[in-house]
Amino acid sequence: MDTLLIILHVLVCFLIIGIVLLQQGKGADIGASFGGSSQSLFGTEGPLPLLNKITTAVAIIFMVTSVSLAYISAHRSTGSVMQQTSSEQQADPQSTLAVPEAEEKIDSAEATQESEEQ
Repeated sequence: MDTLLIILHVLVCFLIIGIVLLQQGKGADIGASFGGSSQSLFGTEGPLPLLNKITTAVAIIFMVTSVSLAYISAHRSTGSVMQQTSSEQQADPQSTLAVPEAEEKIDSAEATQESEEQ
């Protein structure tokens, strides 16, 4: 279910990008008034009403998939990331003992150097 929803969400994202790139800018009507291209393919009003409806439908699908993915992600989590790291540290006590041993070796090495210098 999750994989299907993610695939649908990605496809809708690409569809929104394509639809936005197909739409005309605000200044496109000026070029048509000086003998620019005709828009007989989409009718007399041009592609705007059709693309507006498609854009609205795809935007609604995008919002629904976004909210659905957020809802699924929020209810799937079992806890905090910090809780997982603290339980891992408690399970391995030898890793915490390695640090003081290393400090003791450094201190003993410094002490032997001082005694050799005297």
